[in-house]
Amino acid sequence: MPDKTLKATLMKSTIGAKPEIRATVESLGFRRMNQTRELPDNPAVRGMLRRVDFLVAVEGQPYERPKRSQYKIWRARSNKKHHRGH
Repeated sequence: MPDKTLKATLMKSTIGAKPEIRATVESLGFRRMNQTRELPDNPAVRGMLRRVDFLVAVEGQPYERPKRSQYKIWRARSNKKHHRGH
């Protein structure tokens, strides 16, 4: 019986992503954007791909680019300008 594999491609960058998401993408073996990897088809890998499905396109499944980055760490804008007394 031949081993099953999944073809996955990293479509979006993990810059600014939460550490858990970045660690998941790295553990899948992705190093750069648009990199395609053949991964073993098992429940662990499928769960990891489902967790980062907004970053990774899997062959045979439609990839929908997120409208807004929900995975980013949102930081408050600087308010230095507003404290100058103008």
